[in-house]
Amino acid sequence: MTQPIFNYDEVSDTLYVSFAPNEQATGLELTPHILLRFNKPERKAVGLTLLEYSLLAQKTDMGPRSFPLIGLTDLSDDLREIVLDILQRPPVSDVLLLSSYTPSISETIPITLLQAAC
Repeated sequence: MTQPIFNYDEVSDTLYVSFAPNEQATGLELTPHILLRFNKPERKAVGLTLLEYSLLAQKTDMGPRSFPLIGLTDLSDDLREIVLDILQRPPVSDVLLLSSYTPSISETIPITLLQAAC
């Protein structure tokens, strides 16, 4: 696997992470700040776009910021499974850490945060 290519646009505060340059991809908004680009048939990540990157990377008094993956909510079960699989494997898992918040015994909300290496 090749190393990801990181391109930061300071004016828009956007970090572009490319895993497979020039490959066709489907885009999915995981959060209002995180877009995943992926090749659905091959179940592989093509890239990530991190909008307002400085906000995403900013630490709080209690540690790193986490963001609910609200973009998964309305997906079909099959597409949700594909996306969660992609998120849990490198190269995406090298950039985003996937976790969950469980407000009750019957509810689990997937969340993510940036890995320190970004």
